[in-house]
This record gives sequence, structure tokens and C-alpha cells, in this order.
Amino acid sequence: MRGSVEHSWGWGHCAPSPLLLLTLFLFAAPFGLLGETTRQVSLEVIPNWLGPVQNLLHIRAVGTNSTLHYIWSSLGPLAVVLVATNTPHSTLSVNWSRLLSPEPDGGLMVLPKDSIQFSSALVFTRLLEFDSTNVSDTAAKPPGTPYPPYSLADFSWNNITDSLDPATLSATFQGHPMNDPTRTFASGSLAFRVQAFSRSSRPAQPPRLLHTADTCQLEVALVGASPRGNRSLFGLEVATLGQGPDCPSVQEQHSIDDEYAPAVFQLDQLLWGSLPSGFAQWRPVAYSQKPGGRESALPCQASPLHPALAYPLPQSPIVRAFFGSQNNFCAFNVTFGASTGPGYWDQHYLSWSMLLGVGFPPVDGLSPLVLGIMAVALGAPGLMLLVGGLVLLLYHKKYSEYQSIN
Repeated sequence: MRGSVEHSWGWGHCAPSPLLLLTLFLFAAPFGLLGETTRQVSLEVIPNWLGPVQNLLHIRAVGTNSTLHYIWSSLGPLAVVLVATNTPHSTLSVNWSRLLSPEPDGGLMVLPKDSIQFSSALVFTRLLEFDSTNVSDTAAKPPGTPYPPYSLADFSWNNITDSLDPATLSATFQGHPMNDPTRTFASGSLAFRVQAFSRSSRPAQPPRLLHTADTCQLEVALVGASPRGNRSLFGLEVATLGQGPDCPSVQEQHSIDDEYAPAVFQLDQLLWGSLPSGFAQWRPVAYSQKPGGRESALPCQASPLHPALAYPLPQSPIVRAFFGSQNNFCAFNVTFGASTGPGYWDQHYLSWSMLLGVGFPPVDGLSPLVLGIMAVALGAPGLMLLVGGLVLLLYHKKYSEYQSIN
């Protein structure tokens, strides 16, 4: 599948002035500065010829001179390995006997190795739960008394082949704890819906993150699980590879436009290095109803990234198979909701979305509605001056003409 992709320009930490954005938009559009690329996207569940079906999903996005590989798996905790190469001919190689062994190093490779321009990984290690009953400070960290977390390495997952949808380039990992003595997940599940894109577009439902063919979207949904408290807040622990001794950076971008995600003026992004590089991007908002809207919006808090030294993280076989065992991991938590307002307790539903990609992260331009308002606001003073000048001119002309005397 092929499609056009719009490129956007990054602005760093500072939001540009509306007049500057309007000027650049009007200047760039006619001269084609918002260029296009095409990618052919395919999804494949890699078969395990040695035994039972294993959830290993390979998304391959091929461009003119490059290929993006997203390798998703629920072997261990849910994880994704992201690889970008400088050739349209790079391929994924899987050694199942090595990947499923206690020492999986080298069981996952992208070939040729010298074509790799960027690689990193995200591992979703734990589902967190907090009791916020006696917490009045909505910015408290942690947002309540923590319950024992659910390790995603101990989840049982569906067969990913059953949810594979080539028409929408999507698949869903759906799981629940293997050991659930209190039956909190008796009628509930934690789902990770993965979707690739063949062109630049925007989903119909909030938070409506702008995606391109260089990105892959993840939607996390907790549905039907029984909370362990009356005012439980949930969160995710996420781990990633550090860049040498340092952790990746997280930036906040702010906008004056909230048309695509009402009442949300912020965009958070994790950067693995200086741009263009790999990135993860999300809005600090989750939703307690489906479809999401302003009434069900929950604030999200992301903790700073920190080296994962205090305790061992659940290990992902695919991450170790690709990167080896000598890696520095950094971790952060994303928590959803506050002790006041709407919450998971309303309908036992929670959803949150993020983008994962390579290159310059998509940047929202101003929506047509805001551009129209700006055009009116910027044009109104000039129009008033023009009308006022004409009125004064006519008034002066009327009373300055020579009146003849009979």
C-alpha cells in the first residue's frame, strides 16, 4: 500500500508566534516545502516451525531508499524493537531455537547489519495500580499508595494471528495475568493494539495524533478488570535502552490549538538522540470511555526517565536477542487520571495512545478553524483602518467643496 506523507518542521521547546506560523504556512504550501514520500507497508506474523505458535509480529515499511522494521512480541513482557536501515532490501532474520533458549543473544537480526542507521526498543514491563482514596494533591508522585504491580512477563496473551487485519494494517495483543487468585481479570483484559500507516492522516477519535508512514501507533486499553480499590488509578512502567551512560530525553511541546484533542495543549515526546532519530510521542491525556471525549478525559503524568538500577526489570527475549545482554536500561512511569474527576471507576475502561517512529516527529500545524480565526483577527484591524479612512475622506470631501452663492 502506498500513500503520501506530509513532513512537518520541528520548533524545539518554544511555540512559534501565530503570525509566524501563518506566514510560513502560506509561504510553504504553494512551493511544496511540505514534501511527500511513499512507503509500502506489510504485516507478518513470523511462524515458529519448531513448536507452538509464538507472538512475533513484523511490520515492514519500505521506502525508496530505506526500510523501517517494527518487531513486536509478547515473549516475556510486551516489547517492540525499532530498526531503520538505509536500503529498501533489508530483511528480518529469526533463529527460533536461539530466540527461545535461555541465552537468546543473536536470535534476532536485521540484515545487512551495516545498513542499520538506528535501532532501539521499548518494553512495557508492568501494569501499575494506586489507591488514591486519601490523596488530595492531583500532582502527587506517586499518585497514591501503590498496590503490588502486575508483571506483563506473567501475562497470558492471545494468538496474534487471530487479530491480524491487513486492511487496517493492525493487530492486537490481548492478555491477562496467568496467576489471578483474586479474579481481578476474570472478565477483563489489557490490550495493546498496534497499527501501521501507509500515508499521512489522523484518526477519527481523540487524541487524534498526526501520523505518517514513518510511524506506528500503539493504543493501550484496560477493559473490565476489577480495581483493588474504590478510587484506583492505573499506570504503565515503560523501559527503553539508554544512550550510553545517559537516558533519552523527554520534551514537552505546547500549542495554542486544541481542536484535535479538546482542552489538551501539550504534546510529549521521548527522543533517543539528536534529530532526526527515533522518537515516541503522546498527548498527556487518556480516556475513561469509548469513544473518548472532553467529558471522559483523564490527565496523564510521565515521570522523568531514570536508570533502572534499583530493581531488576522483566527481561524481553527479543530485546536481548537483538541487542545482546550488555545494555543500560532506563525506565519511566505513565500514570492515568487523578483522585478527582472522571476515572477508570466510571465504566472500568481506560485507553491511551502513543506513536513510535523514526525521523522528525510529526508536528501539528494550526487547524483550519484556528487559521480562519487568525486571518480574521489579523485582517480586522486593517479592514477597520481602511473603512475609517474612506469615511474620513468622504466626510472631508463633503464639507470642503466650494459652495456657490446665488
